Amino acid sequence: MNKTPSLLHKKVPMRKCIVTNLIFPKQELMRIILDQDGQPLIDKTGKQNGRGAYLQPKLTLIPLLKKNKSLERALKIKIKAEFYETIIKEIQTNWD
Repeated sequence: MNKTPSLLHKKVPMRKCIVTNLIFPKQELMRIILDQDGQPLIDKTGKQNGRGAYLQPKLTLIPLLKKNKSLERALKIKIKAEFYETIIKEIQTNWD
């Protein structure tokens, strides 16, 4: 049998989008966390401490995100309308 070293097959972390329930590599998703004060925050590094929710960075998913309250359910807090605008600006500047 031909065995390849495990170093050649690096595991890619996978996460599920809270809107579409599709699984993607972690680097392709936007992470939203709760900071120490319990406020939602966009985690640009993907490494900050805190409860995280992953979202596909597509503007077409924002209306579904609001309607289904997926982010509120995932983070277990009430999300203000201003934060959705912050998500839209982040997607427009860094993802599209």
